[in-house]
Amino acid sequence: MVRCNGGRLFRNLSMTPWRLRRAFAPHTLRAIRAEIAASERLHGGQIRFAVEGALPVAALLRGQSPRERALEVFSLLGVWDTEHNNGVLVYLLLAERDVEIVADRGIHARVGTREWQDICHDMEEAFHHGRYEAGALEGIRALTRLLALHFPAGAGRDNELPDTPVLL
Repeated sequence: MVRCNGGRLFRNLSMTPWRLRRAFAPHTLRAIRAEIAASERLHGGQIRFAVEGALPVAALLRGQSPRERALEVFSLLGVWDTEHNNGVLVYLLLAERDVEIVADRGIHARVGTREWQDICHDMEEAFHHGRYEAGALEGIRALTRLLALHFPAGAGRDNELPDTPVLL
């Protein structure tokens, strides 16, 4: 059964690797990496940032949502595999400008869904206006404030997840 509307299919099929690299150029990826590294010195969480240009056609045809894909990416990148269950994935489906935040159970138990949604909404708004670097950095800073509030930095925490953003 095909559950994908034409507009969604077109947006995903028209997303090219060139458009992904243009939106998230090397200097933008370096800025995101630096922001994540600085962020993780201020709290006890581990952040991963992943951008996917478009969903595969098969996923679109079966009606996979960006949230469902974010949960897959959370697993694929091993964000769940931290000692203190403190991983957070920021996932962007660029073709749809949809941001999803997936937090491991150690963090999700203390941070409400509404707080994640507010960060996602602000990032989506920036991305809608083509402000990819600014939107990503502002989103990470908002995430930092939230994590620092609920998970203050502790001594001896290792950097368990790479800070470098992933382009899928």
